[in-house]
Amino acid sequence: MTLPVLAAVFSLALLVWSAGRFIDGAAAVAQRFGIPPLLIGMVLVGFGTSAPEMTVSAFAASGGNAGIALGNAYGSNIANIALILGLCALVRPITVHSRVLKQELPLLTAATALTIGLLWDGTLTRFDAWVLLLAFAGLMAWTIREGLARRSDALGTEVEETLRAHRSPAGRATFRLVIGLLLLILSSRLLVWSAVEIAGGLGVSDLIIGLTVVAVGTSLPELASSILAARKGEDDLALGNILGSNLFNTLAVVGIAGAIRELGTGGEVLSRDLPVMAFLTLGLFVVCYGFRGPGRISRLDGALLLATFIGYTLFLVTTA
Repeated sequence: MTLPVLAAVFSLALLVWSAGRFIDGAAAVAQRFGIPPLLIGMVLVGFGTSAPEMTVSAFAASGGNAGIALGNAYGSNIANIALILGLCALVRPITVHSRVLKQELPLLTAATALTIGLLWDGTLTRFDAWVLLLAFAGLMAWTIREGLARRSDALGTEVEETLRAHRSPAGRATFRLVIGLLLLILSSRLLVWSAVEIAGGLGVSDLIIGLTVVAVGTSLPELASSILAARKGEDDLALGNILGSNLFNTLAVVGIAGAIRELGTGGEVLSRDLPVMAFLTLGLFVVCYGFRGPGRISRLDGALLLATFIGYTLFLVTTA
């Protein structure tokens, strides 16, 4: 049991470090090729932070560990909203100015509803997985069109300022991109192995490990980037990290895992985890859309989100 725990700690640390290098390198390379800052923010910064979830869930699915594959994706979505946005709002209330992010909010809500509909029979078939991937392809087409056409947006301005402050030579950026990707794959494989061993040693399902240790661990890149953005007053960038990551997790991460292997979902996923994810997603839409003005996550909202995450995690642990 000692070796799997040490391996999990090491792999999580390596996962966070490599994800940071991968995202920084990809953003710098994209900037060198003249990609608009808004498109970098919508694709690389938002979706790129889900690279750990994608590699972990892909390895888990290939090994037949459906609990880790699905628990990682849905647990990360719950942690992103309840834990990360909760902490960000406590650091500084988040006000939404970006029109693009307001368009992504209903898209995330629709993607969540689609997921629940596909998993209603208790199985994520390969057909279901391809439906999710086709939806993700449509999302990417819309994202690229918006990123190229909309030159003026608060999210793009914040991304441009961040890129300007962290410019790096092309060679160094490419090296970060490649080494980050290689170490991301290696650490993800090690994390899946250690998670399976820990679940077996504790006598709990791999779903519980996926929803807790693995999900929070793979969400650490979002935690670091969003809190840093919140402290600097870059509210749209902090929220954009979460919305992009959750869209990627819901459609691409689960879709790729299901395309690799058909995944059976336990009844608790439908009765416990997906309802929590849907409740948080719908609440985020209502609070952040701003029907009568700018959307805003207050410190009180942040405290409620954090309390929800703590309560959900305690329930998982006590009923494991």
